Amino acid sequence: MKRQRHRPSTLIAIAALLFGVILGSNAAGQTRDGVGDKTISLGIASDINQKEIEGHFRDFVRYVARKLFSKSDIEGKVVVAPTMFELAKLLEQKQVDFYMESPYPTYVINNVHGAAKLLLRRWKGGMAEYQSLIFTKRNSEIKRLEDLRGKIVAFEDPGSTSGHFLPKFFLSRNGFKLSEKSRLEPNVSPGEVGYIFAYSQEKLVDLVLTKQAAAGAFSNDDYAALDEKKRSDITVLAQTERLPRHLLSVRRDLTPALAERLAEILLSMHEDEEGRRILQKADGTTKFDMLPGGETRVRRQLLETFYSAEKR
Repeated sequence: MKRQRHRPSTLIAIAALLFGVILGSNAAGQTRDGVGDKTISLGIASDINQKEIEGHFRDFVRYVARKLFSKSDIEGKVVVAPTMFELAKLLEQKQVDFYMESPYPTYVINNVHGAAKLLLRRWKGGMAEYQSLIFTKRNSEIKRLEDLRGKIVAFEDPGSTSGHFLPKFFLSRNGFKLSEKSRLEPNVSPGEVGYIFAYSQEKLVDLVLTKQAAAGAFSNDDYAALDEKKRSDITVLAQTERLPRHLLSVRRDLTPALAERLAEILLSMHEDEEGRRILQKADGTTKFDMLPGGETRVRRQLLETFYSAEKR
């Protein structure tokens, strides 16, 4: 018996039918707005205190879900990822719909991984923007940035934008070669600037004021929070560019209609009593506003701040 041959037109029809079945099965798990049919998820990156963080943001994401959808069975969910790289994967897998982060992790997730796009600026702790200050002890032998060559600088924390990435990339763009050290070493190559992490603001300042480190770096709001005596004993050597204090982004393939509605809800959230209370509980959020100068300007600002420095 001869084997039956399918005509090309028949094969095309079968392929189209199978493709339609696959699309239909995927669509069944999605709403028309492009999120899961049961949850809208907020992503947070942290490798510590994950249960506590989830509790801080639970009411916030539930408020958003309630305002976004008329269905009562749509819930808001907080997903805490241990690293920004894991958070990027969750965005790509549609397990997270939107997230909030400081400028450097936002740059990595949005620009390096291409997993999300900017939507709004978040005012955290009453601040719309901030910058890093590189400082030394007043009346020390360090008078300018060039004097840091061959010396040790203390950064605050490996994951901090203002206490690590921003000042480090600032120094790199200004021609300094930086090298991480495991301890306070007395001998650093004259051609480089060594750096260590203090892991707390208090220790950071102490290392500089006791001259164990030639300089330190932290945010301008950290500087403002110092007592008068410590502020008077500090000299600022340089100030970095100012960046948004915090940013909110949505996954790259979230539908424009849903992203627009999400923005509307968040922009007005601080205008009612319930919204203000929930925002404050969500790690001291004051409000959300539009990206200064628009999405393109802020994205370019992050690229200019972090990309060029990484390529040196």
